[in-house]
Amino acid sequence: MFDLIVRNAKIRGSQTTADICISGGCIAELTEHASSPAAEEIDADGKLVCPPFIDPHLHLDAVMSVGKPRYNESGSHLEGITVWDEYKKTLTEEEIRSNALRAVLWEAANGVQWIRTHVDVTDPDLKTLKALLRVREEVEDLVDIQIVAFPQDGVYTSPHGEDLMRESVRLGIDALGGIPHCEYTREDGIRDVEFAFMLADKYDLLVDIHCDETGDDQSRFIETMAGCTIRYAMEGRAAASHATAMHNYNNDYAAKLMGVLKKAGLAVITNPFDNSVLQNRFDGYPRRRGHTRVDELTEAGVTVAIGHDSIMDPWYPLGKGSMLMAANLLLHTAHLSGKSQAPLLFDMITVNSAKVMNITEGYGIEKGNPASFLILDAKSELQALRLLPEVLYSIRRGRIISRAEPAEHRISREVGELEIDFTVPGRDV
Repeated sequence: MFDLIVRNAKIRGSQTTADICISGGCIAELTEHASSPAAEEIDADGKLVCPPFIDPHLHLDAVMSVGKPRYNESGSHLEGITVWDEYKKTLTEEEIRSNALRAVLWEAANGVQWIRTHVDVTDPDLKTLKALLRVREEVEDLVDIQIVAFPQDGVYTSPHGEDLMRESVRLGIDALGGIPHCEYTREDGIRDVEFAFMLADKYDLLVDIHCDETGDDQSRFIETMAGCTIRYAMEGRAAASHATAMHNYNNDYAAKLMGVLKKAGLAVITNPFDNSVLQNRFDGYPRRRGHTRVDELTEAGVTVAIGHDSIMDPWYPLGKGSMLMAANLLLHTAHLSGKSQAPLLFDMITVNSAKVMNITEGYGIEKGNPASFLILDAKSELQALRLLPEVLYSIRRGRIISRAEPAEHRISREVGELEIDFTVPGRDV
């Protein structure tokens, strides 16, 4: 007897339905129709079943802090940093932990089972990191969390920057970060990148750097990242987050750069929520789009993933932990509305993000893999991007960790002497 059977599942990439048989937390069988019994059964009814969503870029230390101590009225990246700097002086470890736990639950309810969080490590007490190390253990039944040591104010804007990064390694982070465009000089920005790669190489960690998150077309630290990725043989283990300045590069330079990124195996993480509101605030009109060259990077063979980035913090006042919503926004702002591009957007919140987080085994709906997947209230990827449906079931290692009942709306209207009453679920098109 199986522990669980999910029947009539439209597994992503398949044109037909199948039964997913689960035993001991793993996928024991994928078959057209399972005749063996199970302790529990779910009828997916032909709905889309896909691997869990992955959020490869989040700031769990800052979630739920919007308006504290004040709002970012200009909406700019730099004012967001200033507001955060004011707030973190009074922020307690317990407050960070409580807010982060709440955000993790939101993401889990929206089908996320892997999170990479950047954690500000410029505080001499490292209270943000200590809080998130606790959270990582407390929620491991719901999500796997990678922690990036992120020097929000820069490594070389303080005499203690390098020491705090090294102490973060000792405490148990998973990846080294940086923010080269916020260092005082270009030379310090290059040192910022090189220091992260040096530490990652020494301690066998990953690299994920906030790189060129600006509209300045002269901010080109991503080329330094690509060079370090090649030099340290870190293909598939390094990512450049944001890279929004690339949007404004001249096309000759951008074409050369994308070839180097492909050669280096350096991934790019785009963050539609934050960068659609933070970037190019000082353009006037016309205003450029605030994200990297997603379509061209993809065509060049560079791995591109989507991150949520912020949830109600000084940089972005909205958000609810939905990677589908992030993909929907990128569809609009990156001109990815073609029918053939819907699978590409799904890749960016699933398999591409798995590559970014270096999840090399057990991810995907295959026999023998851990039984971790989602049942969405939609029939296809394009429909899911349109409707932003509920995650009906989130199953993790064979256990249902989240379930939802989709809302239905009843509309009544009079037509002559007749009264018509019908439901409008919006899912039948």
